[in-house]
Amino acid sequence: QVTLRAGAELDAHRVNQYTLTLQATCPGEDEVEEQLFVQVTAGQVLRCNTPFASAEGDVVQVLADVAPRTRLYTVLPQILGGLTGFPSPSSLQFRLRNHSTPLTLTSRGLVLAPDNGFQPSKDTQTFRLEIEVMDHHGHNCSGAVRVEVLPSHRTRVTFSEQHQSVTVTEGTGPWEVVTQVRASGENVRYIILPPVAPALFTIDEVTGEIRSTRRLDVAHTHLLIQAYNALHPTDHATATVNITVKRTDRWAPRCVPAIFVTQVPETKPPGSTLVTLRCTDSTGTDECLRYALEGPLPSRSHFCMDGPQLKVNTTLDYDSEAMATMGFQFTATILVTARGEPPRSTHVPVLVTVTPVNEFRPACPNGATFTVPETAAFGSLVGHVAGTDRDYPLDSLEYSLEGRSGPAQPFSIDRHTGEIRVVGPLDSQQQKSYRLVVRLTDTHNDLDPAKRHSRLCNVSVRLQAVPDQLPVCIPEVQELRITAGSPGSRQPVTRLACHGTPDGTMLTYAITGGNEDGHFRLEGNSVIYLSSDRAEPRTFVLLVEVAGGSGARRRSAVVPLVVHVIPWSPPVPPSTTTQHTTLQKEPLVVLQTEAVWHPPAWFVAVLTVSGALLLATLGCVAQSLLCSKRWHGEQDQGFTSAFCSSCSKQYPGKLFLSKSSWDVVEQSRGKEEQGHLPASSLGQFDGRAQDPRTGRDYLFNSMTGARRWI
Repeated sequence: QVTLRAGAELDAHRVNQYTLTLQATCPGEDEVEEQLFVQVTAGQVLRCNTPFASAEGDVVQVLADVAPRTRLYTVLPQILGGLTGFPSPSSLQFRLRNHSTPLTLTSRGLVLAPDNGFQPSKDTQTFRLEIEVMDHHGHNCSGAVRVEVLPSHRTRVTFSEQHQSVTVTEGTGPWEVVTQVRASGENVRYIILPPVAPALFTIDEVTGEIRSTRRLDVAHTHLLIQAYNALHPTDHATATVNITVKRTDRWAPRCVPAIFVTQVPETKPPGSTLVTLRCTDSTGTDECLRYALEGPLPSRSHFCMDGPQLKVNTTLDYDSEAMATMGFQFTATILVTARGEPPRSTHVPVLVTVTPVNEFRPACPNGATFTVPETAAFGSLVGHVAGTDRDYPLDSLEYSLEGRSGPAQPFSIDRHTGEIRVVGPLDSQQQKSYRLVVRLTDTHNDLDPAKRHSRLCNVSVRLQAVPDQLPVCIPEVQELRITAGSPGSRQPVTRLACHGTPDGTMLTYAITGGNEDGHFRLEGNSVIYLSSDRAEPRTFVLLVEVAGGSGARRRSAVVPLVVHVIPWSPPVPPSTTTQHTTLQKEPLVVLQTEAVWHPPAWFVAVLTVSGALLLATLGCVAQSLLCSKRWHGEQDQGFTSAFCSSCSKQYPGKLFLSKSSWDVVEQSRGKEEQGHLPASSLGQFDGRAQDPRTGRDYLFNSMTGARRWI
């Protein structure tokens, strides 16, 4: 038995024939296989949707405050077979089996809410509709719909303001918005209630905007406005609106000055008054005037209004990028409003320009130390002094060196860039470093060009020693052979290829030996031979000095040149062929070694100081001897006193005795006491001195001239 599988759907327009292969096997017999052909023919079936056609039916939930005749459900049956799909509602018939329901079923299968809506209730209301659907071929299906009406939780219509007063000016044109009322709720609509007829005003039922219907004159109107729920008109609220039409004030306030332009220094303190406006209204008074500052945010933050006075609110910092972005100017408008209907106002434009004030001194750079090689050429860059200044424009400085450029200061500084350059010779052996004093002076930081600040900065320049390098020529020794030209002609000999010190100093060339007869001449680094009428060959050994540098840094080297000169001979007419054999000579190499001693700088300094001390010591000894001889050769007491006074000036701290005191000393020289003197004997002497000849110390009595050796 062959059956159709449950849930299978046949469609003749897609598959109209199925071929089934059947196999049968009996015990003891062979397997038999046959085919069964099933043909599907077209037909029509009307079927309703599963929820709708079920025993419980389809379920729809709505709120009790749904609008009347709102569509709640749509019945959509489906035709199977033939033309598959949803049939047109006009080709179907819908019939309601039960009529005990307030719901409505249309001819197109629509289930609508009652004409007057659902009755409000706190409980859920349930309505069941049993519907039968039939097409024009007589095919039908049936089902049910259960509508559950839920209690409504909508908000009541209420006004936020129960009383509202509005004042407008006369001359308000037709359809201009006078005011607007607002009520909360659902589906809110607005109307103007009698007894006031809307002769002057009308209200938009959706937005609540109250507009004038004609040009208004001076009057007073009382309106009663009602707001209600369009779906439930019993839900409503009322509010009152009082509209007053006042006479207009046609004159705006007048202010002096009408435009305010000023310049303010950046040091102007906050709270300072820039201007006081003198304004009057149409009545000639200023009692009902209000002042407000309008304009960009920077202007409103830096300035404020205190009544009719415009004041500085915050510090005006000229030295900032924000101020530079604004062009150092503030623009604003002072709004002067008179209290009237309508309020009349006047605008006073304000332009404030902030001027610079030189407040800060320039600042020196940290660690201004530079190093330059001692071989730096004229104009070489040493370093850049980067001074700073907080006044705007930032770092607008001029640079100068204290003192003039010279041997003690071989540097200069660019006035605008602060670049230090070499303008004199440098020698690390004479001076290893330089201390420069740079003056920084600010410019363009004040309206008054004379108000400038400066600061002195110390800059150290250290010289980097460069090892000395002698000029080098390649080759170091040359042996050349030339043939002299006619007498008086110039014959090139060679060109010296030499290079000097790393700093690129130009080399000089000079013949220092071997040119006693003057047959050779130097033109730059080229050696020229001046031909003569000598008939025999001759060999010259020239010494060419190649020097570079100048002053103490001049270095030189000697290049030997061995030149074999073959004399010139006039041309001879050819006769017989003669074979000449030239003997090859061994090259002659001449080397000259020059011993040069360059003592270091510290050795020269020590030698100089030692010589000076030696000369000073010899001079002191000679003078001491001279004073001693004069003292013994003179007997006159007055002369001796004068001479000793002279000597005492040359030997400060030494006291010389007179003639009588010296005699006492000579007589008592052999009676010296050993050890310490008793206190009684010490009381006899009131002075102490030193013998200039022997250098020994002694005591003396200035009254008696007595003397005792210590």
